[in-house]
Formats: sequence, C-alpha cells, structure tokens
Amino acid sequence: MSVKLNKKIAAVAAGFLMTVALPGAGLTADTIKIGVAGPHSGDLASYGLPTVNAAKIIADKINASGGINGKMVELLIEDTVCKPEIATNTATKLVSDGAQMILGGICSGATKAALPIYLDAGLLVISPSATNPPLTQSGDYPNFFRTIAPDDAQAQLDVDFAIETMGYTKIAVIHDKGDYGKGFAEFAKQFIEASGKAEVVLFEGVTPGQVDYSAVVQKVKQSGAETVIFGGYHPEASKIITMMKKKRLDATFISDDGVKDQTFVKVAQENAEGAYASGPKDTSNNPLAQQAVQEHKDMFGTDPGAFFENAYSAMLAMTSAAANADSTDLAALKKALQTVPVETPLGSITFDEKGDAIGVGFSVYQVQNGEWVELK
Repeated sequence: MSVKLNKKIAAVAAGFLMTVALPGAGLTADTIKIGVAGPHSGDLASYGLPTVNAAKIIADKINASGGINGKMVELLIEDTVCKPEIATNTATKLVSDGAQMILGGICSGATKAALPIYLDAGLLVISPSATNPPLTQSGDYPNFFRTIAPDDAQAQLDVDFAIETMGYTKIAVIHDKGDYGKGFAEFAKQFIEASGKAEVVLFEGVTPGQVDYSAVVQKVKQSGAETVIFGGYHPEASKIITMMKKKRLDATFISDDGVKDQTFVKVAQENAEGAYASGPKDTSNNPLAQQAVQEHKDMFGTDPGAFFENAYSAMLAMTSAAANADSTDLAALKKALQTVPVETPLGSITFDEKGDAIGVGFSVYQVQNGEWVELK
C-alpha cells in the first residue's frame, strides 16, 4: 500500500527524485517554502535529523509528481541545536528567507522561544515532538500544531505505570530544569500526589551538561525511592542511570519520550537495560508506517530515528492542508487541518481547536536486550 497524498497533489510517481529541492537548486520563484527547524548537530541531533529526512522524502515525492497545485516544495533547513537563543535566530532567518510554513521545532523550550516570531509572521508551525502542554493549551500560539500528545498525557501514563502496574509507593522525581523536562516532572508530581497511593520522596532539578550526577543519585538513595521518574533528554538520563548502577542503587528508572531513543541505549550501554520510558505508540503494523520506514531505508540506507513517523505525518498534514486550501495563509491552513482528515503513518488524523492531533498517544517501553520494546 502506498501513502496517499492529498488528491490535489498529483499522483506520486513510481520512483521519486533522490535529491531534495533546496534553495538555489533551480526551482522557479513559484514555490512553497517549508522551513525545517530542529537540532541537526550536537547531543540532540538524533531527535532532529529524522525530521529533516522525513521532509526530504515527502518533498521529493511531491515535486516528482508535479508539486502542490503546480508549485514545487522548497525546503529551508536550519539548525537550532535545541537551544532557545539559537532557535530565535533560526526563526528570524527562516522568516527572512521567505518560509511559508514550518516543520518543527523539536524541543519544547526552543520551540516556545521561536513561536512568537513565527506567529508575528503569520506562519503555521507543526511539530512532531514538542510536547510541553502550554504550547497548545495556553492559547498563546494559535499557529502551533503537533502530531504528538502533550506531556500531561505521558506523565499520567508513566505515573499510572509506576503505581498501578509496578506497585511503587515511594517515587523520586528528577528533571533537567527545562520547559520540557521540568514541565513533565511537575505533572508527574501532581499525578502522584493526587493518586493517594504513593508519595514523592524527592523532587529535584539537575543542571544539563554536568559531568557527574552523583550528588542527586545520593539524594535518591537517601530518600528510599523505589523508582526514579526523570523528565528531560537522553544525555542527562544516560549519566544518571549509569551513576545509579555504579552506586548500586536498587531503584528502577522511568522517563519520557526525550529518553526513548536508541542513543540513550548506545551511551548508557548495559546500564540502560531494564529502563522504562514513554514514547509515541508503536505504529509498525500500520502499512503506511511500514512504507514510510522503507522509503527512509531506500533513500538513506538506514532505519529512521526518533519521531520519524510523527514528522512524516506532520509533513503530510502540512502539505495536504496547503493543497486543500490552495494557500499558505494561516487561517486557511488551520481550517483544513481541523476539518479534513489525513491518512498518515500515525493513522487518520485531524487536529482539535487547540492544535493537538486527535487520536495519537503514548505507550510505555522497556529496554530489553539493548532495544526499546513496547509493553502491551
């Protein structure tokens, strides 16, 4: 089965070009420019590069089929390194370069920093991975949509797993002080306290980039915690769990989709074994997801990385909305996204009035024999 692009996008050719249309690549001025913003270098590049690859695959397919209502797709790819101060510069550059829609950002903090710039320019932004709830729930960013569920959903899932499934009653909650990690941790703390079945024995922030997290691990040990729930990304998580093992701390490790990445396993190595993390639901049985993965293998020679299916779905939703609306006007795009279902690797999706995708969710995964395995 093949991924069905919107009917106003010409039928996908049997083969598609192997080079993406980039600025200066010979396109006419009559193009649709899509900015792709995220970490393409640094520690979190493994989260951002799969989105670039998804954008390239779909842009090539669309352009090989005649474009969106006759207009070619042009990608403007910019690196944010997942840092807010760089993300604002990236946003300014993309607006200046004529971007008409934005795929990204990836990290919640960097995305939040850039959104006012995109909003002032009237640009639609769709993220595959920025999960901080206020990005949609605050109402401050009516131009923002995402193809992933928000952090309150995965925090509730992780807390329910820790308490109801694992039976823990003493939980340490640690975070990286960022918009994403701290936001997730605060929701986890709230849900633990509301359960009446467990207590938060430690709530602590750590500073990203530290070499040694022995102090916080010692606090966890002294607290008597049976498990650690961590909000943040894999660089800190891999160091914390390694130190937990080194200090022979008999507590499990539960985290979020910022950790549910194979890079965490590669860095933490045997220390990652048995760790838990929430992440987007496994879509491997969806024929559209299977095709998307195969397209990645065909173009790049590797399996896709984190949030690839979410990014592929975001790019499909964005380009389909542009085709349906025959416009990149924000109001027209929003109407299309909220009213016309799109078949994607995540399933058939539309978006609610806040910008959250309807029907997507999280599962809990565990590292088993060096691989993340979805727990049913």
